[in-house]
Amino acid sequence: MQTPSIQSHLSHAEKDALILLLQEQIKALQEAVKQLQSRSNMNSRNSSRPPSSDGLNKPAPKSLRVAGEKPTGGQKGHTGSTLRQATQPDKVVVHGVPDQCQACHQELPFAYVSETRQVFDLPVLQFEVTEHHAMQAICSCGHVHTAEFPAGVNATVQYGPRAQAAMVHLNQNHAVSVQRTAALMEDFFGLPVSQATVLKAAMTSANILQPTVDAIGQAAVNADVLHADETGLRVAKTLHWLHVLATDTLTWMGCHPKRGGEAFNALALLGQFKGVLVHDGWLPYKALECQHALCNAHHLRELTYLLEEQDHAWAGDMIELLRHASHLDNLNCTDGQSPNYGSRKYQAEIRELRDLYEAILAQAQTDNPVAPSTGKRGRPKQSKATNLIGRLSDYADDVWRFMTQPDVPFTNNLAEQTVRMPKVKQKVCGCFRTLPGAQAYCVIRSYCATMHKQGANVFESLVAAFKGATPQPSFG
Repeated sequence: MQTPSIQSHLSHAEKDALILLLQEQIKALQEAVKQLQSRSNMNSRNSSRPPSSDGLNKPAPKSLRVAGEKPTGGQKGHTGSTLRQATQPDKVVVHGVPDQCQACHQELPFAYVSETRQVFDLPVLQFEVTEHHAMQAICSCGHVHTAEFPAGVNATVQYGPRAQAAMVHLNQNHAVSVQRTAALMEDFFGLPVSQATVLKAAMTSANILQPTVDAIGQAAVNADVLHADETGLRVAKTLHWLHVLATDTLTWMGCHPKRGGEAFNALALLGQFKGVLVHDGWLPYKALECQHALCNAHHLRELTYLLEEQDHAWAGDMIELLRHASHLDNLNCTDGQSPNYGSRKYQAEIRELRDLYEAILAQAQTDNPVAPSTGKRGRPKQSKATNLIGRLSDYADDVWRFMTQPDVPFTNNLAEQTVRMPKVKQKVCGCFRTLPGAQAYCVIRSYCATMHKQGANVFESLVAAFKGATPQPSFG
């Protein structure tokens, strides 16, 4: 931006024009500084930025939940994991007393158990080699009879299903790198494996699990409520996108070079969905022909930014209202039963909340008018507050879907939690070297996450899959 130098020979009119030009430049610079400051003030608490972007200046944790909504500690009915004594120990070690009294040296009578203590530990882990002998016999008539090896015993030397399942479980499901997986196999079991063996086990399991994961995806889009999200992945030196679909019992993942509608069409699942899709409000989701529910955790973070960084009082009122509505919905859902959405009392509560919602938005629109057209091409740039107000107003029914339809949650946390492990995997490994490798990860992780949600032992499920009898999740 070039500024003319002030010359003493300028006329008054030229000086006035120069002053106006400088004022415009100062205004533009102030706006640029304001935007840069707003970016630097964004973090995972008040925007959609991931916690990993906070760096060393990570903000102090501050829950968006209403104080007192849930007691601290373990919640009522949750499954505990306290270590308790086993009724049938595997081994008993008796610690006896001396034959004579240490005080008077008389012979001691019959001893009894005064106290028991138990130590839970792991046995020595060592790989086992099973040698198969195929017998052969020749009849006197000359016919040769040769026994067949069991299914899966295909090579002179090979790794068994438990060894392969352990490699896949560590490398794919728990995001351990290929090199460290090979090292752990030797450290834990004394079994030396190469990195190529780990990769081969992953590709083999992906091929085995693919039909089951296809069925998981189809079952997900047949659900009444479905959560969706996407995140970037580095694949073969380029940016790809991980797409996830999730319900309370199912998880499906897919990888595609594109993020939006083209990926939806190629993956061929979301286009079939006709229920309620919970998402973050990204535009391609809204183009899908289904009902929508917006993630209010995103709204609360954006409102927090407007309140704390830009002093918008209406944002504080909206935060309080949405939190109260969520709390009310939780209270109405008791003992796992959905409230009677058609009752007069519940409908009256919703109308009261919606009226207050509209009143807050009306005040916000008054305080933050839409920027007028500048005469240039395209829509004029709006402030963050104006954009959020517009979305909350235009998609109000989607914001309040959690109060009006059963099983629709307040947030899209289920989908956001689904993308966490793939992001951990990428942080550990840096990237996926090939697209087939990324796709194999999506298949394996989809299966493992689904089985975990349904309470199955993931490792034993992988073992069974390598044996040729893949355990099937419940698709209902």
